[in-house]
Amino acid sequence: MTRKSRRLWLTLACLASLGVATALVLNAFSSNIVFFMAPSQVVAHPPSADRSVRLGGMVVAGSLTRETEGTTPVNIFSVTDGQAAVKVRFAGILPDLFREGQSVVALGTVQKDGIFQASEVLAKHDETYMPKEVAEALKRSGKWDPRFGKPPSADSWDTMTRADAKKVGNGS
Repeated sequence: MTRKSRRLWLTLACLASLGVATALVLNAFSSNIVFFMAPSQVVAHPPSADRSVRLGGMVVAGSLTRETEGTTPVNIFSVTDGQAAVKVRFAGILPDLFREGQSVVALGTVQKDGIFQASEVLAKHDETYMPKEVAEALKRSGKWDPRFGKPPSADSWDTMTRADAKKVGNGS
């Protein structure tokens, strides 16, 4: 074998090894990536039951119910982005700052019956905080434009139009 052919085979072996390593890394990452979805996206294109996603939106006022399974508290509430609402079931203790009408991000899976089974619930930490993903979902849905002030209350979203959102933001 000549030097030129040895160099070619060595280069090809290195490229093949790099390709295999890249494929393995991408495969490992794809199973661990958690996507953010708004309730309208979950309703329109539900993820598979084995896929973990982050669901973000506002807790619908008056939707929280509490049950118990044995000694475990079970919380059921709805999360909305103004276009659609998704029922969320969370077995465990909710964060202290969890409130109806406030923004929330839940990590979990969508079950076959359409209920979002949350394994973790994250609540906002003060009255002005809103997760970036939730704010983007509200802007996309046309329910809030930050140029016009604070977001409207969640219980007004079902009937609100873009013109109404501008009025609320301007204080009119």
